[in-house]
Amino acid sequence: MRSSPALRAAASRHRIHPALDSFADECRDAVLRVMAYVGALALIGLIVSYTANPLTDAAITAATTAEAGPGWSVATRSQPAYALSQLDGPGKTETTEILRHPDGGRKDILRVATPGEPVGAEIEIYRVGSETSRATAEAALAARIDPGGTATIETAGTIDTKFGPVALFSLAGSDRPAGSCLGFVKAIDAASLRISGFSCRGDTAPQRRTAVACLLDRLVLLSGDAATAAAFAQAELRRASCGPNQSAASAASADWLTGPQDPSLRGRL
Repeated sequence: MRSSPALRAAASRHRIHPALDSFADECRDAVLRVMAYVGALALIGLIVSYTANPLTDAAITAATTAEAGPGWSVATRSQPAYALSQLDGPGKTETTEILRHPDGGRKDILRVATPGEPVGAEIEIYRVGSETSRATAEAALAARIDPGGTATIETAGTIDTKFGPVALFSLAGSDRPAGSCLGFVKAIDAASLRISGFSCRGDTAPQRRTAVACLLDRLVLLSGDAATAAAFAQAELRRASCGPNQSAASAASADWLTGPQDPSLRGRL
């Protein structure tokens, strides 16, 4: 009579040397320990990355809500209405934070940074409701560029973007860490929008101005009302290319009326 498969498997196991059987058990235990060790390291790495990354730090959310003023709260269930068409460097991430006010106001805040580094650029699209704000756009901009600081803000010329001329601002005093950042404010009255933010990219003034222009030109609308859609559709007709050669082109074509530096005289005296 032929034996069943279970009996044959049991007989085969009894023929394995006890030393080999023990070695197999030790290998299995070692693999399980290594997997548990690697999993613990991965968990620690995620925790460190979360706490070190300024884009995911809960302190930013708290500071943003406090700076926005009373009545503003984070809208976790709202869908983003804006995005950047492309990021201008490898390894950069974009996050969106949405604040809402009971009186109809909404703020979409887009931040761009390399993980583990401070925010390199921020843009806020504020759809104005019936709420009142005591702080001016310039004062709020200074607080966002230099959180906790007491720096004053000063004008830094204007640039041409797809939204038209945009006023630039910088912090007074070049010794400040945020002294190389440029802020901007643009109001679109037809859509009750105010676009503001800052960029800290670029080593020279023309490069920083170009970085702000590219940030604004890459802003796209995902959803919105008819007035906002019309404003962005009109702006897209003026959209420029943010290629690698735009910095040099912008520096060469900068108008002396809108540049932050003193104009260069032409011809002979």
